Formats: sequence, C-alpha cells, structure tokens
Amino acid sequence: MLRLAVTGAGGFLGWHVRVLIRALGWPEPIVISRADLADADTVAARIDGLDRVLHLAGVNRGEPADVAAGNVELAAALARGLRRCAAPPAAVVFANSVQAGNGTPYGDSKAVAAATLANVGLDLVDLRLPNLYGEHGRPYYNSVVATFCRQLAEGVRPEVHEDRELTLVHATDAAAALVAAPAAGPWDATMPGLRTGVRELAARLSGYAAVYDAGEIPPLTDRHAVRLFNTYRSHRFPTRRPSSLPRHADRRGELVEAVRAHGGQGQTFCSRTRPGVTRGEHFHLAKVERFVVLKGSAEISLRRIGHGDVVRFTVTGDRPVAVDMPTMWAHNITNTGSDDLLTLFWTNELFDPTRADTWPEPVERRAGTPAVTV
Repeated sequence: MLRLAVTGAGGFLGWHVRVLIRALGWPEPIVISRADLADADTVAARIDGLDRVLHLAGVNRGEPADVAAGNVELAAALARGLRRCAAPPAAVVFANSVQAGNGTPYGDSKAVAAATLANVGLDLVDLRLPNLYGEHGRPYYNSVVATFCRQLAEGVRPEVHEDRELTLVHATDAAAALVAAPAAGPWDATMPGLRTGVRELAARLSGYAAVYDAGEIPPLTDRHAVRLFNTYRSHRFPTRRPSSLPRHADRRGELVEAVRAHGGQGQTFCSRTRPGVTRGEHFHLAKVERFVVLKGSAEISLRRIGHGDVVRFTVTGDRPVAVDMPTMWAHNITNTGSDDLLTLFWTNELFDPTRADTWPEPVERRAGTPAVTV
C-alpha cells in the first residue's frame, strides 16, 4: 500500500489514477495543484515522507511555445520542491510520452522535463506512454477516441482527414503502470496496446454506436472492444436516458426483450429485493452491467467516482427499461415499493470471484471525501 502524491490529478489520466487507487483501497493521494507548484516550500511539505510522486501535469495542446514552456516549467517546479524536501519520496514517476525527443515542441519539452526530474538525484521512473484512451476523455484534446465518441454520442458522423496507424492503451492500464499496481483486477500494467488505423477506429466506434443506439450490445470479444465500448458509453451518459425495451403482448401475457448481445461472453441473473432494501454500492472498472426491473418499483442512483452529483432514475416493472451502469460510476438500486422487487441483471463476462471487478463505494459521497474536478 503506497502513499502517493499526484500532480495533474484533475486531468484525464489523473482521474483514472485516482479511481484505480480507490479500487486498490490505498490512501487518497496527496494532490499537488498548479498553485502548489508555484511555491517550492509548499511542494516540499506536501510530499515529505511519501513513497512516490506521480508527475502527470502537462500541456498537450495549444500554441507551440506555450506547450514547450508549460511542460518544462511544471517539471522544474516539481524539481525545486523535491530538492527542498527533508524526507524526499523514494521515487518520482513521470508520465512521459513516446513522442519525447521527436523534434516537436511537445516531444522535445517532454524530454527536457524528464532530464530535469532525473537531475534531482532521486529514482526516476520515466514511463513513456503511447496514445491513451478511456472513459470521460476530453474530446478535441485528450485523444481521437474521445473526439470520435463525443461526435457519435451527439449524432455526428466522424470524419477522418488523415489516416495513420495508432497504438492505443487504456488509461487504467497506464495508471496501473504508474502506481505499480498488483495484478489483482481487470487492469494490466504491461499496457497491452491496440494497433489500429484512424479510419478503422472510426468505423469500429461507429459500429458500436449503431448497435447500442438500437438498445443492443455490440460484439465484445476482447478487452479493447470492451474498453472502447465503455469509452463510448461514457460520452452518452447521463444525457441518454434508459432505453425502452421491445415488448410483445398477446392473450397469454407479455414478453420483454431484455438483452440482445451480438457476441462475446455474458451472464444473466435475477434478484428479489425486500422493500426499502438497497443493493449495489460499488463500481466497476471494466464490466458492462445492465439492470432491468421486471416487477415492483425502484430508484437507481449513480455517482461518478471522485465527483459529488448523483444521477437518479425511477423505474418500474410496469414499463421495463434497460439502465446500463457506466464504468467508474458507483451505483445502487433501492426497492421503493411496498412489495418485493424483481430485477434482472446482465453482465458481459462470467463471474470470477477472484477477479470480480466489483469495488465498494457508496453512491452518497461521505462528508469530507475530496472530489476531483475534470
């Protein structure tokens, strides 16, 4: 269990790092803000005696001169604080880029930043990251995946102006490498990459969107398929409300099509919940999960990890709808009726108790728990 400090905690990668730390059950990391970095003594006080400092803060886009200066100065500011620290951390982990030293303002500034941190004299883990994607990425900034997903969520067809090869790594895998996470969950610190072209990526995400917009689950045949699909879903939620389900009625009664999955694993189970009882209070990092209330009435509540706002849906068995749990959102379901609640659950994977991908987290955030603003 490591005690960590993080710069750039409010960014895309920083949020994924904090979610992973929450899943691991480690102490909340010390957040070093850009305002903190302006004062070396403040930095020194905040990192004193910790195990690791993760330097994630950086400038990815903007005017070339601003990108170059920003990355260099952020590293220099952290270095000044490290030098003033009475009990400096055992290691500094730098979220570098595979573009480091490639002759561009961004790449060269990342190389200078790495050299600046290395000159402090502490153990430096210089992790060169490829293109990252994942839930809640910032479109037109973090990655082309985020851009395509947001466009599709808004009903816009992605346009490919330049087709090129990409190696994509999910942000949770990068987070696992940054914090040296044990192999105990759906993450992979070796950062397995997906090699794809931009045009192929646009077609793949468009296919997922077309199937999912029809209320169905696209083929989830490998880990990148699951994670790309979850990334797309993160850009739809909570704007898109629960999906209506096809219903067929005749003199015998009614039939509801709860799940139509186009490929991959899957498991279905049902629960009966007593009045007033709440199930859930956890989140998933990768698992796709669908709730369908078949009898009774309930409230489904969700909260994005590190944030305070709670999204609530009122559902009833009289008009069944599909409510899909977004990854990295704590969720629960409460029986709000006077009779037992019957709920159908579907997940995209077979349950493995040794790698359940179920991490305890109350939906109602505890007072005093820090929130992350992205």
